[in-house]
Amino acid sequence: MELKFDLVEILKVSMVLFAVIDIIGSIPVILSLKQKAGEINALKASWVSMLIMLLFLFLGNSILDLLGVRVKDFAVAGSFVLFFISLEMILGIKIYRDEVPATASVVPLAFPLIAGTGTLTTLLSIRVEYNVLSIIIGIILNVVVVYIVLRNLNRLEKLFGIGGIAIIKKVFGIILLAMAIKLFRTNIDLSGTHLGLL
Repeated sequence: MELKFDLVEILKVSMVLFAVIDIIGSIPVILSLKQKAGEINALKASWVSMLIMLLFLFLGNSILDLLGVRVKDFAVAGSFVLFFISLEMILGIKIYRDEVPATASVVPLAFPLIAGTGTLTTLLSIRVEYNVLSIIIGIILNVVVVYIVLRNLNRLEKLFGIGGIAIIKKVFGIILLAMAIKLFRTNIDLSGTHLGLL
């Protein structure tokens, strides 16, 4: 495995991952999780998401092959999680329950919101095109940005206000719902179905 430092590659990979992770666009979702869980452990969420991304970068295909799971199956599973989170945001209902609120920093924050199916499948794709060192540095840079955002949630919450958060939550809930449906639609395999409705 060749490790080569290439600043241009690092910038390209970082920009791709930043767009896919979309931590800025996820702020309303994270604020919603924070209100429900009480507190978000920024360091834990950042470390876990980075660990997931690095593990998937090196072992992603092997793990999925070992389990007999395709990347598309993995993406469909993630779409269900995003679907239920979006319903909570739009309808103001509580679907996700956990006896230990602290785990919200791992599920669904670290996965699938930060290190989601889109991010993980992207890592598998860009590994073919870019140097592994560039990808690793790109992951680290994005995790630093994620940490900064998570650490400043209280300031962002005050900036938006209760009413602002409620409005933004509904809007981004619909966007997240659309993303979940698109993720499901583009990865579901209907070739073997015989519903007579297609």
